[in-house]
Amino acid sequence: MVASHLPHPITRFLISTTRHVCCLPHVRPHLPTTIPYKYQIQIGNLTIAGRSSSRSRENETEMEVNGTVTNAEKLQSQFLELLRTRRSSQVPLTVEPAKPVVNPLYQEVPPPTSSEEMESCPKANIGNLKELLKEENLYLHTEAGEQGKLPLLILSMKDSNLEKRPAVVFLHSTHKCKEWLRPLLEAYASRGYVAIGVDSRYHGERAKSLTTYKEALVSSWKNGDTMPFIFDTVWDLIKLADFLTQREDIDPTRIGITGESLGGMHAWFATFADTRYAVAAPIIGVQGFRWAIDNDMWEARVNSIKAVFEEARIDLGQSAIDKKVVEKVWDRIAPGLASQFDSPYSIPVIAPRPLLILNGADDPRCPLDGIETPTKRALKVYAKAHSSNNFKLIAQPGIGHKLTPLMVKEASDWMDKFLQQ
Repeated sequence: MVASHLPHPITRFLISTTRHVCCLPHVRPHLPTTIPYKYQIQIGNLTIAGRSSSRSRENETEMEVNGTVTNAEKLQSQFLELLRTRRSSQVPLTVEPAKPVVNPLYQEVPPPTSSEEMESCPKANIGNLKELLKEENLYLHTEAGEQGKLPLLILSMKDSNLEKRPAVVFLHSTHKCKEWLRPLLEAYASRGYVAIGVDSRYHGERAKSLTTYKEALVSSWKNGDTMPFIFDTVWDLIKLADFLTQREDIDPTRIGITGESLGGMHAWFATFADTRYAVAAPIIGVQGFRWAIDNDMWEARVNSIKAVFEEARIDLGQSAIDKKVVEKVWDRIAPGLASQFDSPYSIPVIAPRPLLILNGADDPRCPLDGIETPTKRALKVYAKAHSSNNFKLIAQPGIGHKLTPLMVKEASDWMDKFLQQ
């Protein structure tokens, strides 16, 4: 089920359990000082104290094949430092009760009604499941300010026998919200998980109108003080890990994360940044941002959030959106996304934790050729760590940028094999 030009058979690996759990984000994670790796990451200067990280092509992050090792902690530390540069005032991690959302806000017209793909998720055969589910609606305060309030929807079975259970965090796609994820939450909860859905930044309860997310992206380009595309939500997910690892009903060594599209990107970067996410299955999210620029394959991704690129085009005096505009926007709203922290560098850092990448073979937003390099490098790292069976890429033939029942089933199986121990 994977493209034949990739160098190794990457699908259908058998699985062995390997978990790494770090302590709280303000303490150094419990990782090896170095991970054995054939490639060495040369980190160029990244301007994180200022408003952007633009620089010349010559000074861009490079990876050399020289038989040395890459320092995973260093790259993670640089990413966390970047996240902290655009935070509002820090606040104690607090939780407050919330009410169920009756009319979820979807930033698309017409709003979606149901997802057969999510409904297909395997669930336990429990006739009165809805009556047996425990639902929690909470707000987790991750930083000061309006966007620092993280809405949570948590489902679990009422009869837990007081045992610590595995947990899985779910991230929605662009313009949707945590309520959209309910079929997945119910299915996983029926199988013994604590299932957590969140609203990403400027979505769901964190949005006020149909244009909230678009306006946030444009504001980030104009002002350079937020990172609404991927990175700000990753900060929330690090704080969420603080909360989940402190709950009495969750086994802190068995926390997984998955998501679709934008949510897949959130899952990818959260797993890269925080080793408490022990298992990951990003769906139609992993891609090569630098590769797309260099190979003129950026248009489909750009069109998904086109307003910010149009604004940048005008500000930069360009007659059309081109690769220069694309690179400037990424450097401004998500510094390092197309360089230091791109998939060739961040994906291998996830090793040896179990990672399943699920993409469509014909996805124009996540071109398969664009993840060939990170796939090769990840295979080398997992092999060095004697955990080759912990990495798998499935590229479903004939599928573009779309969630499918196969992807839902494969992600579900991946979580069960590693977390239901």
